[in-house]
Amino acid sequence: MTAASYYQRHIFFCLNQRDNGEASCGDHGAQAAFDHCKKRVKAEGLAGPGQVRVNKAGCLDRCAGGPVAVVYPEAVWYTYVDLADIDEIVESHLKNGEPVERLRTPPHLGR
Repeated sequence: MTAASYYQRHIFFCLNQRDNGEASCGDHGAQAAFDHCKKRVKAEGLAGPGQVRVNKAGCLDRCAGGPVAVVYPEAVWYTYVDLADIDEIVESHLKNGEPVERLRTPPHLGR
């Protein structure tokens, strides 16, 4: 852990829910994915200062790739489909520092 960083990695899940009929991450299991990730990070002993923090976020403005999550400090954006994808992100990236290439959000996808 460097002096500049309280956590080694931070993962943010977009949990935005629109009520105007537009698609949003909240419509695609984002809350369940967040909850699952938080449980897995704790179960793996990765939670806490110097390790990993799992956070909720509002709109991350990458709606076309949703549902999305982003891991910092590497700034790796993920699009996931199910809880198995979350397990893979936890194991590969959050635990071992290896981004999951197949789940990366295409760089051109925005809102």
